[in-house]
Amino acid sequence: MKELLNYIAGEWQKPISDMWLDNAEPATGKVYSRLPDSTNEDVDMAVEAAKKAFPMWSSKSVEERSRILLAIAHEMKSSFDALAEAESRDQGKPLQLSKVMDIPRAIQNIEFFATEILHFASESHAAKGVVNYTAHSPIGIVGCISPWNLPLYLFTWKIAPALAMGNCVIAKPSELTPLTATMFAELCMKAGLPPGVLNIVHGSGKQTGAAIVDHPEIKAISFTGGTVTGEHIASVAAPTFKKLSLELGGKNPSIIFDDCDFEEAVHQAVRSAFTNQGEICLCGSRILIENSIYDQFRDAFVNKVKQLTVGDPFEDGINVGALVSKSHWEKVLSYIQLAKEEGGTILCGGNSVSPKGRCEQGWFIEPTVIEGLDNACRTNQEEIFGPVVTLQRFSSEEEAIALANGTRYGLAANVWTQHLAKAHRMAHALDFGIVWINCWLLRDLRTPFGGMKDSGVGREGGFEVLRFFSETKNVCVKF
Repeated sequence: MKELLNYIAGEWQKPISDMWLDNAEPATGKVYSRLPDSTNEDVDMAVEAAKKAFPMWSSKSVEERSRILLAIAHEMKSSFDALAEAESRDQGKPLQLSKVMDIPRAIQNIEFFATEILHFASESHAAKGVVNYTAHSPIGIVGCISPWNLPLYLFTWKIAPALAMGNCVIAKPSELTPLTATMFAELCMKAGLPPGVLNIVHGSGKQTGAAIVDHPEIKAISFTGGTVTGEHIASVAAPTFKKLSLELGGKNPSIIFDDCDFEEAVHQAVRSAFTNQGEICLCGSRILIENSIYDQFRDAFVNKVKQLTVGDPFEDGINVGALVSKSHWEKVLSYIQLAKEEGGTILCGGNSVSPKGRCEQGWFIEPTVIEGLDNACRTNQEEIFGPVVTLQRFSSEEEAIALANGTRYGLAANVWTQHLAKAHRMAHALDFGIVWINCWLLRDLRTPFGGMKDSGVGREGGFEVLRFFSETKNVCVKF
């Protein structure tokens, strides 16, 4: 039984309460490690460590902070294979996906913000005898709460800009996927990150996450997760005027016009639907297809989905791994049953899978494609967050826009058309924070990232996130 510990003040700490949580491997369903179920006392200890470290860390030059972050990235590269294997074991995703997406992007996050901070400039406005300039300073202690679907990828996405800006961080990885966060702490120690600058406190959202959000000396919260949890965080943080960045749920459309590059649209629609078992907030779970090519596209899409292989994440040729937990597996299966009750037709999939060998008790579900449901049904309105997609018809741009915008969410959309003017019209009419045209999940880290409506508030990425993790001051000088 592997025992994970909190990382506070540069040291490994057991939970003060001696309360623990079990951590299971999704592919086998078996518990293989345990982690602290931290309380307010552990968070208090982490905050005290951060308070002691903040004057030293915030006073370092941006060049010094950049150098230490780049040293962390170097240590991550040296541990690339170990990180990828841990990520797949802990989350259930295919090992190949960890190697081509999760770990490279986690390293890129550190490298990007380590260098971006060197180019973070302030504005100045000169008039006759007066100059105004903008000063940015670190907030102090910030809380970073990351999800289970892309554990190290999103953990570093939050931590890197916060540290680069000169803040000290209290971070909580998901209790379902804590392993690579612990390994990351070890690499930070090797790279020379001073004690107390980063503190990692494990535990449940209801207990540990709540303690971070509630703490009066934590001045900003960056959270990625479900909309319901985001609503609670907002209600708690608002009276204390904490800064909030909330990246929440999605019910993202892939919009297929009849003038698309057909083969590429089919390929990318499958990829956007089922990458990481559909457990990515940016996945296209509603596929809207122009009526004139609906039957042709549906048949090609379903045929390609049937070729996906479900199984042990550590075996070659696996496209779809295990869902992250038993409760999530049960939730996704319940939505498939709901789709049937709502009158949907299962075109392929729809069942749990029990691979032979070590993964017989794992939490696997076939990639599932459903048609015949209207836009108002729960299956098309609620976030399922698994390998389940629906197909819908449309006959005009206006209808496609209405269907796409017709949910409470507004995180991401992708549009497939070769018509330039149509692409721009769609991009401006869609109420989503990200609109991809003829592509999916192409990310430039210089661009702002975040959702509209119930998909969140605030923007991360680029200089936007450095502004979020800083206090902004106007200085006016008359001369």
